[in-house]
Amino acid sequence: MNRAAVPIPEKLFFKIGEVCDITGIQAHVLRYWESEFPMLAPQKNRAGQRTYRKRDVEMVLRIKELLYEDQYTIAGAKKRLTNELRGASKLKVVTPEMAAQQSAAAPQPAPEAAPTPSPDPPVESFPQPFATPAAGPAPAPELTDERRAALRRLGQQMRELLLLLEGQDAHRGSPRR
Repeated sequence: MNRAAVPIPEKLFFKIGEVCDITGIQAHVLRYWESEFPMLAPQKNRAGQRTYRKRDVEMVLRIKELLYEDQYTIAGAKKRLTNELRGASKLKVVTPEMAAQQSAAAPQPAPEAAPTPSPDPPVESFPQPFATPAAGPAPAPELTDERRAALRRLGQQMRELLLLLEGQDAHRGSPRR
């Protein structure tokens, strides 16, 4: 089963029954996987029910793929996921605005000079997830109006998340700080 073939509804939270319907996994298996895979840890609401986020559902689908299709053992799937997550944290996130700016900033060849095909593609075109970082800090990117707007949107989303988190703590009666 290909992960892209399973549509996940655009919701913030899913109940365990909804996750079972989406993934085709029974609830007791999901609960067992939670005990075996530390990266699968859905939150619980005030009533004690599990609330899965979209990334949790994607993780369940990936675990299912590793165990049922690729025939990994639990230990092997756990190692594979740990390695995948470790490698994914080193990848650079590129927003559509950043991609558009990079393509606009790239030097364009002269119209009369056709590029000569090279037998090997340039090394820079491949992602380097395990490359060692540069010795010094990267220079700060130029703040254009588009980047400022993207940063403002991100800041607003983070403030909204903070309000949601503070609201959950207020319901539990525990101090935030």
